[in-house]
Amino acid sequence: MAVEPLPQKEIEDRLAHLPGWSLDGDRLARSYRLGSHFAAAAMVVHIAQVQDELDHHADLTLSYHTVSLTVNTHSVGGAVTELDFQLARRVEELAPTHGVRG
Repeated sequence: MAVEPLPQKEIEDRLAHLPGWSLDGDRLARSYRLGSHFAAAAMVVHIAQVQDELDHHADLTLSYHTVSLTVNTHSVGGAVTELDFQLARRVEELAPTHGVRG
């Protein structure tokens, strides 16, 4: 099955079920604040594992206590697709195990 860009309305509807995630231009985006730099680095490693499992990769930024992600699907011209939402949901599942703060 081919990956297709999602319509704007569907992206907005799906984002309503992913608190903290937003649309930043043509990318899904989210930042997580953690309790320490070590916790943030560990979360990046776990996100990398999920990305490899899904064979779909976000741009990750590791800051002092923060992990930021942006993602879209390059193979369809940089549009947002179901693959991006799959990755976002999996990252959300990881967040509580890493002590994400508000």
